[in-house]
Amino acid sequence: MTRKNETYPLQPPRERGTGRAIALAVVMHVLLGFFLYHGIHWQNSTPAGEEAELWTEVPDLSTPKRAPPPVPVQPAPPPPQTEDADIALQQQKRKQQQEAARAAQLAEQQRVKQQQEAEAKRQQQLAAQQAAQLAAQQKQAKLKQQQQEQQQAAEKLKQQQQQDALKKQQEEEQQQKQAKLDAQKKADADKAARAKAQADAQAKKMDAERRARIAQMQGAVGGGESSSGNGLAKSGTGSGSGGNAASAGYAEKVQRRVRPNIVWAGDTSGLETVVSVHCAPSGTLLSATITRSSGNSSWDDAALRAVQRSDPMPQDTDGKTPSSFKITLRPAG
Repeated sequence: MTRKNETYPLQPPRERGTGRAIALAVVMHVLLGFFLYHGIHWQNSTPAGEEAELWTEVPDLSTPKRAPPPVPVQPAPPPPQTEDADIALQQQKRKQQQEAARAAQLAEQQRVKQQQEAEAKRQQQLAAQQAAQLAAQQKQAKLKQQQQEQQQAAEKLKQQQQQDALKKQQEEEQQQKQAKLDAQKKADADKAARAKAQADAQAKKMDAERRARIAQMQGAVGGGESSSGNGLAKSGTGSGSGGNAASAGYAEKVQRRVRPNIVWAGDTSGLETVVSVHCAPSGTLLSATITRSSGNSSWDDAALRAVQRSDPMPQDTDGKTPSSFKITLRPAG
């Protein structure tokens, strides 16, 4: 017993009556297949029928019409009972088909009508949406245009204000510049007037001193003419600062400065002009006047312009320019 249990593992107990149940199931399936076969074969048999020809017109039941008055006809011999049954069955079938076709047609018409109505409604909704969208776009475009116009007006106003401010600033600057220019002109005029007055006063003083020296020299030499004074006048030099005479070579310096500035294309014979010059110690020309004319006003003006163009005058050997001297000018020829 122990060896048998070790050789064969434990198995569940077998149920009783299994073979008998399988046999009964096989028998029932065989009987069921037999009955099904004979039942289907019996229903597929085609029954014999009768043929008949119809000589009367089938009435149109789609549109009811008034029935014409009955026409007396000869009674036909009654057909066989089987033919009447087939004709009635065919008529009923045809009537059902016509009613079904009419119902299908009405349903189709109703469906088409509903589709048309739905399409029309959809088109109306679409048109309404498009109209609303177009109105919104027009409103937005109008609003945008108004904003652009307002922005352009604001920019134009801003530009106008900037232009006005710039114009006002330019006018103020021009006025300030003109005021400065007028003040400078006035200051220059005042300075020139003071310089001229000072130069005239100094010239008068120096002239008086020169005359006094000449008188003293004439008295010393017995009334004779000073050759050095006459030479200075002829050569174009004069007294320097402090009343001292200019150096011997200063007249040549003055001639070299003035000659290149002479512009004259007229007659040169017999013309001689003496110009009296007053300068600052730095050489700045304070005044220049004609003390002796040549008799030709054009040449006198040309000589005076040449002296004025020579500003500043050269300095002497002591590093200073004589305060007053005369220049004798003759045209080159």
